[in-house]
Amino acid sequence: MSIVITGATGQLGGLVIQNLLGKKVPANQIVAVVRNVEKASALAELGVELRQGDYNDQASLEKAFAGAAKLLFIPSPDAHDETLRMAQHTNVVQAAKSAKVGHILYYGFAFGEESKLVLAPTHVSTENLIRNVNIPYTFLRNSLYTDVFVNPQSVGAAVQFGALITNAGDGRVNTASRSDLALAGAVVLTQDGHENKSYNLVASETWSFGELARVISEVSGKQVVYQSVSFDEQKGILLQAGLPEPVAALFAGIYQEISQGETSKTSDDLKNLIGTLTPLNEIVKQALQG
Repeated sequence: MSIVITGATGQLGGLVIQNLLGKKVPANQIVAVVRNVEKASALAELGVELRQGDYNDQASLEKAFAGAAKLLFIPSPDAHDETLRMAQHTNVVQAAKSAKVGHILYYGFAFGEESKLVLAPTHVSTENLIRNVNIPYTFLRNSLYTDVFVNPQSVGAAVQFGALITNAGDGRVNTASRSDLALAGAVVLTQDGHENKSYNLVASETWSFGELARVISEVSGKQVVYQSVSFDEQKGILLQAGLPEPVAALFAGIYQEISQGETSKTSDDLKNLIGTLTPLNEIVKQALQG
């Protein structure tokens, strides 16, 4: 019996595996489900078992999930197409049922039932699918990643031009770093007592983009001001940066919902699982180091 992880070559899945190994889980008890085995050689070198599995192919997933005591289900990366994503998630859940997985852990979205973000309904529906197959579950409901907003490109541009520009207004965000969320997943995978529970993995304290601009100024030593723009202006900026139109619209939409309080709700669930969260200034430092 083993811990099976989908999306293992993605950033979140890779970090979960690193944390599991750090917690002395033997590599031969970890199974990495990947779409392309040839691209996962780094995991194989760690001693992790590789199994081919494609979210679009339920039969491949059934084989990949065989013998899973615990399955960590990381959502499909196809966030630009929620219809496709829901079909893929259905394949994962049905495959878990057919493979008689012992416990399924799903990385969903925090406070999804009340969220207005376009990505939330798929997560809520996926949770309902999981409940209906009568497998013990744990829902790890992630915040948006701090890393999405605080990364080498965005922080570097803010320092270069002296301005941080979004249409988030004065909205506050409850984001957590991808590394903290991965650690939470590893903690739950290596402990008992989390069956049929849901955790909203958000920060205990929120921050605003005005505060982020001040932190970037302090860390970089260069003045960065925050400039709030409209939805259309933000979308235009993202298009000029080279993002495809659907992706630019998605991100501008997320910023718009932030401005309206979408991400202002807090919880201590993440802190209770992992202890101290990575502070914003440390994430900015990491981003500046590139």
